Amino acid sequence: MLAAMKTQITRADILPADVYGRERSALRADIVEMKKLRRVSVGPFATFYFENYRTMWHQVHEMLFIEKGGEEQIADELSAYNPLIPKGSELVATVMLEIEDAERRARTLARLGGIERHMFVSIGGERISARPEGDVERTKADGKTSSVHFVHFDFSPAQVARFRDASTQVIVGIDHPEYSHMAMLSGQAREALARDFAE
Repeated sequence: MLAAMKTQITRADILPADVYGRERSALRADIVEMKKLRRVSVGPFATFYFENYRTMWHQVHEMLFIEKGGEEQIADELSAYNPLIPKGSELVATVMLEIEDAERRARTLARLGGIERHMFVSIGGERISARPEGDVERTKADGKTSSVHFVHFDFSPAQVARFRDASTQVIVGIDHPEYSHMAMLSGQAREALARDFAE
């Protein structure tokens, strides 16, 4: 029997700081390897990092290890990162707009207002539009967008079945007027992301 898919990190899941410190190198190596199949480059500077329980568990532990904020920080980190764990009928991505040059980054982000509402996953031509995480508004009143976005893609049962069908083409894309690019998921990436759906 398969173990139930974990959709939330609890206080009981948090390792003691000294234990995490001892195991950190091995855990980081493991997560880096896993993330390779969950990273999708779309165009020259947008990257979708598809999250799951393990990526968020690791992120929480990294924040606690670096900031050493104790019990109060644990509650804050769980509140921040639990919403980014897929709940069984969705994919969730952190989308980074990665532009190294600061001046070019500022000019580009100023032209990309609302880009979070132009992200999508296409399954055999059927498009699922992104639902931005509602924590904060990522596009400012002046039209400048953030370099980091958190988005959800909500699937119906039929769409999940089509995603799992290896014969169906799956594309991740952005169709903003100032940034229009797409990338097709590899078979391995699709197989990895399919595990984010409940059985």
